[in-house]
Amino acid sequence: MTSNDLSRRTIIFVNIAHSFDHFILLIYPTAVIAIAVERGLDYAMLITLATGAFVAFGLCSLPVGWLAARYGSRNMLAVFFIGYGLSCIGVSTQTSLHGLAIWLLILGVFSAIYHPIGSDMIVTHAQHPGRSLGWNGAWGNIGAASAPGVTALIATTVGWQAAFVVPGLICIGIGILFMILVPYDGDGQNQEISKVGKRPPVARPIALLAIFGLAIVAGGLTFNMTTISLPKIVDERLGTELSLVLTGSLATIVFLLGALTQVTLGRLIENFSLPMVFLCVAIFQPIGLTVAATSTGPLMLMGLVMAMAAIYGQVVVNDAIVASYVPRELRAKAFSLRYFMGFTVGGFAIPIIAFLHSVGEFPLVLAAMACFGTLVFISSIAFALEANRDAMPSSVQAASE
Repeated sequence: MTSNDLSRRTIIFVNIAHSFDHFILLIYPTAVIAIAVERGLDYAMLITLATGAFVAFGLCSLPVGWLAARYGSRNMLAVFFIGYGLSCIGVSTQTSLHGLAIWLLILGVFSAIYHPIGSDMIVTHAQHPGRSLGWNGAWGNIGAASAPGVTALIATTVGWQAAFVVPGLICIGIGILFMILVPYDGDGQNQEISKVGKRPPVARPIALLAIFGLAIVAGGLTFNMTTISLPKIVDERLGTELSLVLTGSLATIVFLLGALTQVTLGRLIENFSLPMVFLCVAIFQPIGLTVAATSTGPLMLMGLVMAMAAIYGQVVVNDAIVASYVPRELRAKAFSLRYFMGFTVGGFAIPIIAFLHSVGEFPLVLAAMACFGTLVFISSIAFALEANRDAMPSSVQAASE
């Protein structure tokens, strides 16, 4: 097998893994609507059972970069596929709330494997890292987008347990195929140099890191709060009574429209100033979430689409910043830290949603999201000012020096 063949296969499976990572993690936020009806329990109480999963999603991502350095990214991705699929089946077998919470936690542990190694594998094997990061982001968010609709359809026709079993079995099957077709890591492609061939100089790295860290933390909260609560927001605030299937389908459409932004951004970050792209994307988070918080019906949906486009676009920008400013030998660990910060804090989105929903329902939840989105926008302004101070060129580095 040639190096190029291995790289192409690796990128295909990494994209599939990204799709499954978000799809499976977002099964429960839609399935919980069916579980609440089946067991006559409160939504706010049931949704808190997934807190452990989303905290583990971030917390357990920290050691993944170090494990990948020791055991190989390919082997860690194989563990992701098999372990994630098995944990799905484990969730489906639970009849008690405690058992459900424990297996959701296990599912969150395996879900944490993907992002630190997947992003690094994309940058390592892609000829055009910016475009490939954009497409990879789109794959992940198509997974997130399809989760509400597919879950609602399966839960309505077969049962919520099947909504976990079916994707779990498929995930295991793909993992076995991955191990056969991608037998080792490889060294990556001979990449073409992007618009700027040198890593941007950073005169004040601590200041830039602090600014970027604030954007990651605030963005992690908006990302998780929006993706977790979106099906229920549509269910409560569209202004008309819908079936679970229609609710899930509308949530899927909102996710898909937002995900389309990532493909476009993948090209923009290779041709325009990365700090300015960051700024232009970030401004739409508080605007879209404010519109959604203060309206209902179609206008509310438009606000959600705008917000999701900005939130999903931010994911690509964040990965591009890490790929651009971090040396190759440190990249996997840097991605681990980036996702640890964003997803661990984002894991507390569920109790925040539950508390705010019990106090002021979704207008208050959306208002809180808009505040976090505003922090991301403020961070983008500070990042652009600091980058201009050092006259830093922007581009995703196509290859490490």
